[in-house]
Amino acid sequence: MDENQIDIFSVNDLRKNFTSVNSKEFYYTLYEITDLEFSQIEKGKYCRKTFRNEYVIGSFLTSDATIAYWSALNIHGLTEQIPNKVFVQTTKKKQSKEIFGVFYRFVKVRSGKMTGIIKTGTGTNKFRITDIEKTIVDCFDLPDYSGGFMELVRAFKQTKLSSQKMISYLEAVNNKSAAKRIGYLAELFDKKGFKGLVKYAKQQKSKNYDLLDIYGNKEGKYNSDWRLIINIEKDDLLDIANSIY
Repeated sequence: MDENQIDIFSVNDLRKNFTSVNSKEFYYTLYEITDLEFSQIEKGKYCRKTFRNEYVIGSFLTSDATIAYWSALNIHGLTEQIPNKVFVQTTKKKQSKEIFGVFYRFVKVRSGKMTGIIKTGTGTNKFRITDIEKTIVDCFDLPDYSGGFMELVRAFKQTKLSSQKMISYLEAVNNKSAAKRIGYLAELFDKKGFKGLVKYAKQQKSKNYDLLDIYGNKEGKYNSDWRLIINIEKDDLLDIANSIY
């Protein structure tokens, strides 16, 4: 394990590499090694006692675990706010839990939403994370995990983004309210290269009016083009969007 620089592993995966060793010898040796050098993450999963990369650990907790939402915003440098938990997107049902003093919040989504995933980091510090465009779309899709609408607005305005990627991800999450909010902001900010997304988003309009900021006031101007209740003044949106991190 030292030679292969294994800092984190599951017993099941490790066993596959030692099929020639009988089970009794394998588990006896494993017990000795883990007792001295490794800490248990959860049943059947271990990491070195000196290894505490919370993102690697988080992305190791289910077979498709991916760091996402507010955590991904922070890793990508799109927010100054530091989450007090690690947000993990997965198709598996898993209860949120605390490991080594870090709280992990698992967000279960349907398999179609698991897209836009990349790997970052090097060596044993490599982990799965949503790319920048998917991170922003995910946060508009499930704003409860975004760290706040205003930070999201600023990240969207100031970050260079691929319009085509965002359209693809909006199709994957299939959330008309998210598409409307992103489209409205892209049009308001006259975001370069986003005419195609604005056109796409306008085609997603629903009959219902949604709040632009779901956490803001329940009253505002009704925008019939976007079927949104604009509960934040445009000047305030522009001030926030242009403010420095």
